[in-house]
Amino acid sequence: QVQLQESGPGLVKPSQTLSLTCTVSGGSITSSNYYYNWIRQSPEKGLEWIGHIAYSGDTYYRPSLKSRTSISRDTSKNQLTLQLVSVTPEDTAVYYCARLYVRGDWKGYDYWGQGTQVTVSS
Repeated sequence: QVQLQESGPGLVKPSQTLSLTCTVSGGSITSSNYYYNWIRQSPEKGLEWIGHIAYSGDTYYRPSLKSRTSISRDTSKNQLTLQLVSVTPEDTAVYYCARLYVRGDWKGYDYWGQGTQVTVSS
């Protein structure tokens, strides 16, 4: 069974860099047709898609966050990493790692991590 587990600091100071890791077990992050996404949720904004890294290694980001976001991966560890620079309190949210399956016109999220709370505060 596939499992995704987010990890990282729960508290980040304003203007610093938020860095989270998603460790994937039960499936390779390079398997075809799978896209690994970072999504966050806050009471103010609801669910907000941040970006993804595809099985090919290609990345795509939410336009409004693109200038501050980087998603990378370590295939030897089967991990992906999110970095969000210059954070503000508005980046406070629960951050999720989620797997998306895409085949032709069909796509759907099949596995999610449990989420990790990140608070931006001095």
